[in-house]
Amino acid sequence: MPHVLIVDDSAVDRRLVSEFLRKESGWTVEDAANGVEALARMKDAAPDIVLTDLNMPVMDGLKLISLMRGEEALKDIPIVVITTEGAAEDRERALNLGANEYLTKPIQANRVLAVARAPLELA
Repeated sequence: MPHVLIVDDSAVDRRLVSEFLRKESGWTVEDAANGVEALARMKDAAPDIVLTDLNMPVMDGLKLISLMRGEEALKDIPIVVITTEGAAEDRERALNLGANEYLTKPIQANRVLAVARAPLELA
């Protein structure tokens, strides 16, 4: 059963994605409000995939991606960015840092599930 970590400063967005993934996939879902919290959670148990926002206080999603890709234990975890930032340069920057996918809000729940399943090779 995949373990998903949702990183977003919006409690509403975290709850919506979390509830959908639990209901539709049965996955284990955990969440964090920023990159610092996310890294702390990953020290206890590395997730199978991370879904992260870009704009967050304390540590944003770009810094989180960069730190994960630089850490041996975390560097291969798939990362999906889910953000309001729709500019091509934001997308390019996140993907160049190591994000696997980039989705813009408002999100479609079925699209998030499909994109999250892909790197885990789940049908």
